Amino acid sequence: MENIAIINGPNLNLLGLREPSVYGAESFDSYLERLRSKFQELDLRFFQSNHEGQLIDYIQKAGFEMDAILINPGGLSHTSVSLADALNSVPCRKIEVHISNIHARESFRRQTITGSACEAVLGGFGLKGYEMALRFLTES
Repeated sequence: MENIAIINGPNLNLLGLREPSVYGAESFDSYLERLRSKFQELDLRFFQSNHEGQLIDYIQKAGFEMDAILINPGGLSHTSVSLADALNSVPCRKIEVHISNIHARESFRRQTITGSACEAVLGGFGLKGYEMALRFLTES
């Protein structure tokens, strides 16, 4: 069985409530239930934090225990060298996901520091991007 950590960063705990026109109306808890039923062969572990240090601690742990990390760093993807360093320091596979198309938003969102520490960056597909990333990880 493959073990995959899904990590969400700041403000993603408000999915379903926060800017539904950008992020959709479904909560991540609800979506995670659907992911788990679609990928029953996977051990999907989920972690969300609004605190950069907690995200780094979790990456450093999961990155040595899990087969892969699927991460949506939220706004930290554009600012956090420390998060990128944590991702670079672990040997597992890493995919970055963004719910919105960051290239169609404000100019400061168009560059991702953390994406350079991942083998792929996926964005603009809504929550479906998580499923797409899981399929990529399990099929390659």
